[in-house]
Amino acid sequence: MALDEVLMKSISKSTTDTPTLRLYGWFPTAVSLGYFQSVDQEVNVENCNKTGIDIVRRITGGGAVLHDSELTYSFITKEYPQNILESYKMICDPITICLVNLGFNKVRFSPLNDVIVDGKKVSGNAQTRKEGILLQHGTILLDVDPEKMFTVLKVPKEKIRDKLIDKVTQRVMGLNRTFDEVSSSLESAFCVKFSAKLLVDNITTQEISDSQRLITEKYGTYSWNWRR
Repeated sequence: MALDEVLMKSISKSTTDTPTLRLYGWFPTAVSLGYFQSVDQEVNVENCNKTGIDIVRRITGGGAVLHDSELTYSFITKEYPQNILESYKMICDPITICLVNLGFNKVRFSPLNDVIVDGKKVSGNAQTRKEGILLQHGTILLDVDPEKMFTVLKVPKEKIRDKLIDKVTQRVMGLNRTFDEVSSSLESAFCVKFSAKLLVDNITTQEISDSQRLITEKYGTYSWNWRR
């Protein structure tokens, strides 16, 4: 999360309009909270501690997400529609292209910020905008474990928990594809969507240093992660 914020600031200082696409996974497994959420209300901290699951707050909005078997992306750009729905669709379009290219049918963008396959959610997305820069976070599910999900995300009562597990099983699906398969297809899809050539770049020493500083000052602190 620190690195995505650093990359966002780097683009704001850049004289070019070149956007940044970053693809990554999570180790160890973690829960990320949306900017406006409360840890105490959303996360079973005790179970996270028992199972070695990290907790971090995003600068993007949206709900709490268990990052386990999935691909996560960040897309940062200076050029985007001011209309929120249009901007979500613009950046989610490559996800739909990616899934079609992987052989999935009935793929569509589902407003405001989901992508579904045959009626089931496979991708959720969230945004923030600062100083004319848009950062969109999104996940593409490779597999889904509802039991694990509701061990670390809070549910009021056991009966409701069972219903939610059934609901997730019916409405959410994993692709059952490898990270490399999906990431390769997604890279190509972004190139197609934006008629662009993908330029692979390395994280600079300065960006690593800035990220470490942000972890110390922000993302690794109690005051940030438990701020609400």
